[in-house]
Amino acid sequence: MTITPDATIFWEWGFVKLNATIVYTWIVMGLLGAGAWLVTRDLATGADPSRKQMALESVVEVIRGQIREISQRDAGQYLPFIGTLFLFIATANLLQIVPGFEPPTGSLSTTVALALCVFIAVPAYGIASRGVTGYLKNYIRPTPLMLPFNIISEVSRTLALAVRLFGNVMSGTVVVAIIVSIAPFFFPIVLQALGLLTGMVQAYIFAVLAMVYIASATQTQGEMEVDRSEKSAAGNNKEKEGNEESAHG
Repeated sequence: MTITPDATIFWEWGFVKLNATIVYTWIVMGLLGAGAWLVTRDLATGADPSRKQMALESVVEVIRGQIREISQRDAGQYLPFIGTLFLFIATANLLQIVPGFEPPTGSLSTTVALALCVFIAVPAYGIASRGVTGYLKNYIRPTPLMLPFNIISEVSRTLALAVRLFGNVMSGTVVVAIIVSIAPFFFPIVLQALGLLTGMVQAYIFAVLAMVYIASATQTQGEMEVDRSEKSAAGNNKEKEGNEESAHG
């Protein structure tokens, strides 16, 4: 039983190795590229779009809605990056139902690469939105003494993104393999279905966390103060309602 697709070697020449992680990653990329071309080659702008276009627009609109809700901004600039992350992870996890396919997200090297993409995207979006000086001020708020802690936070959350996704996908694969060896009929089907659900949830969580980090980096000081004021007002309203209910009771 292989714990990670890194252990499956298809071709080796000296120190160069072609393992299952690389092969299956390229398969997922190829499927996504081919699928994108097929569903977008005959898009219509009229009132009678095709079913596949309606399905595509539904997926895009759901992702745009989630981005808009988290960032409180127009989702257009974030959609390509966040949408690609979600679709790649979701497709890789869904393909595990194909016999012989090992999801590349079950490799720590893949999840680290995805987390590094988020690590680079956060300052990139932050600088594009607020400028270099405005973004770097995040690291010395509320006091310059917080600089080392904010830097550690950036690194630790990147590590957490990578390890969380890897751990969930890898553990699901291992559990299914163990159950298959013990009871190779009914239970593996149930666990496989549960694994698909877990894979979709992990794709959603990864994309949401990436957007949360980006939204935090692009938020200006004024927006942060307004956000804190709104949260404080909401808390006061809830407390007031609670006191009124207690009085009536």
